[in-house]
Amino acid sequence: MELVDIRQVLTQILGFLLMVWILRRYAWGPVLSMLEARREKIAGEFKEADRLKAEAVGLKGKYEAELRTIDAQARQKLTEAVSEGQRVAAEIRTQAQKDAQIRLERASDEIAREREKAKEILKEQVIGLSLRTAEKILRQKLDDPAQRKLAGEFIDEVGALR
Repeated sequence: MELVDIRQVLTQILGFLLMVWILRRYAWGPVLSMLEARREKIAGEFKEADRLKAEAVGLKGKYEAELRTIDAQARQKLTEAVSEGQRVAAEIRTQAQKDAQIRLERASDEIAREREKAKEILKEQVIGLSLRTAEKILRQKLDDPAQRKLAGEFIDEVGALR
C-alpha cells in the first residue's frame, strides 16, 4: 500500500500547470489590465483633485484679495463721506454764523433807530412839559414852596414817562 500515488500527483501537477497556463493566457492579462486601468483612473482622479484643490486655493486667494480691495474701497468711501459731512457741516456752521451776524446787525440797527425815536419822543415830551411848566409859572406868581411843589410835580411827570 502506497501512501502516495505518483500518477495522481503527476496528474494534479499537470492539471495545475495547465490551469496556471490557461489563467495566465486568458484571465491574468485582462485582470492585470483592469487593475492597471483602475490604478490609472485613481491616479487621474488624484491629479484632478490636486488640480481642483490648487484652483480652489488660487480662487480663494483671488477672492480674499478682492475682499481686501472692496474693504479698502469701503473704508475710503466712508472716509470720503465723513470728510464731506464735515465739510457740509462747516459750510452750514459758517452760513449760520453769517446769518446770525446779519440778524444781529439788523437788530442793532433797529435798536439804534428805536432809541433815536425814543429820544425824539422823550425830547418832545420834555419840551412839552417844560413849556407847560413855564406856562404855569408865568400864569401864577408863585412863592418858593409853590415853585418847589411845581418842580417836584414836573420831575414826577418826567419819571412817569420813562
